[in-house]
Amino acid sequence: MARGRFRVVGVAGTFDMLHKGHKALLRKAFEVGDLVVIGLTTDEFVAEMGKPHEVASYRERLEELLAFICDEGNLHRVEVIAINDPFGPAIWDGGFEAIVVSEETAPRAEQLNALRARKGLRPLEVIVIPMVLAEDGKPISTTRIRAGEIDREGRLLKQPS
Repeated sequence: MARGRFRVVGVAGTFDMLHKGHKALLRKAFEVGDLVVIGLTTDEFVAEMGKPHEVASYRERLEELLAFICDEGNLHRVEVIAINDPFGPAIWDGGFEAIVVSEETAPRAEQLNALRARKGLRPLEVIVIPMVLAEDGKPISTTRIRAGEIDREGRLLKQPS
C-alpha cells in the first residue's frame, strides 16, 4: 500500500445522505493520510446547527460512512469520532498533521489553525478540494438532495423553474 504524505489526517462533517462530494473529500483524505480521523457530528450538534432539512440519525450516518469506507478498502486506516463542535480533537491533539476540507469549509480550517497556535500546537496543513458540481454546475449538497433537486451523484431530478 502506498503511504500517504501525512501520518494522521483529519476530516469532519455531518455526512448526511453520503454523496459524490462527501466521497471526493474522504477519498482525498485517504490519499494523503495513513490514518484518517473522521469527526462525525453528533445528533445534538446537528440540532444546534439549524440545518434547513431533516438529518439522518448519527447511527444511520455512521453506518453509511463505514459501509463506504469498507467498500473502498480503508476500514483498517480509519477512526471515527463523534464530535460536538466544529473542530473535534484536532483543536487539542498534536498528533494531527493535516486536515482535508472543501472550499466551503476552508475558512473553518483557518480558524482551527489559529486556535491551535494559541495552544502552542503547530498548524495543520490544509488540503482544500474543490466543490463537486452537479449537472447544472452548482455544488452537490445534502440540502439539494433532500429537496429533490438532484440525486447523490449530482444528476438533476427536476427542471429548474
